[in-house]
Amino acid sequence: MKKLIVPILTATLLASTAYAGGPVIVEEEVEVVAEKSGSSVGILPILLVTVALCAALCGGNGDDRKPASE
Repeated sequence: MKKLIVPILTATLLASTAYAGGPVIVEEEVEVVAEKSGSSVGILPILLVTVALCAALCGGNGDDRKPASE
């Protein structure tokens, strides 16, 4: 009797886990990203060029000496 119970119990446990939950179907979603045009330049390069030009052209006159008061 013991020899018959162990295989039946094992088959029952394995069969119940084999059919539990049914099939699992996983679908991968493709993410669509809108492409930016190549001509879209950010504000940062424009700002840096403007600051560099202002520093070069609007810089001081190079005269750091104070006039002598007589």
